[in-house]
Amino acid sequence: MSATLIAVVLALFLGHAVAPLARLRRYGWFDRWLAFGQRQLDSAFASPFSILLSLGLPLLLVAWLQSVLDGHFFGIFGFLFAVAVLIYCWGPRDLDIDVEAIEEAPDEAARERAIAQLAGEERRPAADDEAGLVTAVFSGARRRWFGVLLWFLLLGPFGAVLYRLAERGAGASLGHLPPAHAAAYRHLLAILDWPVAQLMALALAIAGNFDAVYGAWRDWHHARRGQLFDFSVGFLDAVALAGERQSRREASAERALDAEAGLETPEDFPPDAPAALPAMHAAMALVWRILIVWLVVLALFVLAGFV
Repeated sequence: MSATLIAVVLALFLGHAVAPLARLRRYGWFDRWLAFGQRQLDSAFASPFSILLSLGLPLLLVAWLQSVLDGHFFGIFGFLFAVAVLIYCWGPRDLDIDVEAIEEAPDEAARERAIAQLAGEERRPAADDEAGLVTAVFSGARRRWFGVLLWFLLLGPFGAVLYRLAERGAGASLGHLPPAHAAAYRHLLAILDWPVAQLMALALAIAGNFDAVYGAWRDWHHARRGQLFDFSVGFLDAVALAGERQSRREASAERALDAEAGLETPEDFPPDAPAALPAMHAAMALVWRILIVWLVVLALFVLAGFV
C-alpha cells in the first residue's frame, strides 16, 4: 500500500506539473468499440448482460497486464503501469483549470464556454447560479478525481479503468447502445459512485463544519425515508451546498475581524464579477480539502501498518 500512496502522489504531481499529459487522456477508442459492437452484434448488444462483453474485454486486458507486471523486476514495472493508468484515467480535463477558466474569463461568452467545459452542455448552469456551479464542481470532482482514486486504491489499475470506462459508457452509451445496455452502464456507475460520494461527504465533514455537513446529509436521507434504495448520490449536492455556505460565512467573519483590526483584505473577485463566482471558488477550495483528507488518511493507514 505504501507503493500505492507513492503512485497516487506521483500521478497527481505529474498530472498537474506536466500539462501535455492531459492530451493523452483520450477515450475515443472505447466509443468506437461500443459502436463496433453495436453494429456487429446488434441484437446481442440489446441485453443488459452484454455489458460483460463491452466492458469485460477491456478490463480483462488490464487485469492480465496488472497480474503479469506485479511481482516482476521488484515490482518496478507494475508500479510504473499503475502510475500511467492513474494519470490516464484522471480527468480527462483538469478540474481546477476549468474552474480557473470560469473565474478568469474575459467576457460572458468565454465564461459560458468555460462553464460548459466544467459541467457539460446538458447540465450547464447559468453564470449567476450559485447552487448550480457549486454542485457542478463537486460532481466534477467525483467523476474526475475521487471515483478514479477510490477504485484505484481498492483494486489497483483495474479499478481505475473500471470506473473511467463505466463513466464513459454511461455518458456515451446514449448514442451507441440499446436502452437496456445503456441502463446497465448507468446502474454500474451509480453503484461505483455511491461509496465515493459517501466518503467525500465524510471528508468534507472532517475538513469543514461537521454540524452543517452532517445536518444536510441527515436531512436529505430523512426526506427520502420510505423510498426504495437506488444508490442515489443526491446527498452530495446537499452537503456541498451546506459546506460551501458555512465556509463563506466563516470567511466573511474573518474579513470582518480583519477590518476591525485595521487590516486590509483584498477582494478575490472584481466588483462586476458574477455573484456566483465566490461560491464556486469556495466549493473548489473544499474539494482540495477533501483530497488532502483522503491522502492523509491513506498515509496514516500506511504508517500504522494496517495495510
